[in-house]
Amino acid sequence: MNSRFMNTRQEKLEAFGRLLDIMDDLREKCPWDQKQTLQSLRHLTLEETYELSDAILQEDLQEIKKELGDVLLHLVFYSKIGSEKESFDIADVINSLNEKLIFRHPHIYGDTEVKDEEEVKQNWEKLKLKEGNKSILGGVPKSLPSLVKAYRIQDKVKGIGFEFHDAEDAWKKVDEEIQEFHEETDLDKKELELGDVFFSLINYARMSGLNPDSALERTNLKFISRFQKMEVLAEESDLKLADLSLEEMDVLWEKAKLMP
Repeated sequence: MNSRFMNTRQEKLEAFGRLLDIMDDLREKCPWDQKQTLQSLRHLTLEETYELSDAILQEDLQEIKKELGDVLLHLVFYSKIGSEKESFDIADVINSLNEKLIFRHPHIYGDTEVKDEEEVKQNWEKLKLKEGNKSILGGVPKSLPSLVKAYRIQDKVKGIGFEFHDAEDAWKKVDEEIQEFHEETDLDKKELELGDVFFSLINYARMSGLNPDSALERTNLKFISRFQKMEVLAEESDLKLADLSLEEMDVLWEKAKLMP
């Protein structure tokens, strides 16, 4: 985008200051905003984050801008509540972030030298341990969706070198886990083996430079689109999908795949 459309640093600071003023007004005068707590906002924050994720997947820049605003509002809201509890305010949040970024980037703000992105990530995890984290995996949120959590676990242990040599070795592990899954007959143990299959497949995807969460969501969206086209095709022929055989639905599915 042409730089003439971008705001100056002063304009950015003024916009942020105006947001803080509005937050103060809302907290003082709006009945809904007055009642909100850290706990009541939590599920709304998750919802806004997923809406931002949807916009990013669609690469809709205007929608991304809108959803970023909604997420930013929540960050400011939490900070406002923190100030009311005399615990922290938005300046404390930002200053803490600034110090953390400086500490974790010694190759920028110190004398450390790195040769590539991988060394940056390895240093990041080591520095986190120096900050008091007792485990490399201590920072993985418990409430993360399982697929995303598996990816983050693998990415974090990679930071200290606990990693297959290459994607080909990771795929051998996928084959091994699939075999163990097929051989297991006990239902409970079979579920555990299925988890191992998923975990190893996610690891292979990560090592291949693919994001498994994005890949699965793109497939979800593709399936929804094609299935809804099937419904349209059935309706145009005065048919109900529920009344069709699997073979008849498969014919509609193949037609839906050819539709734009």
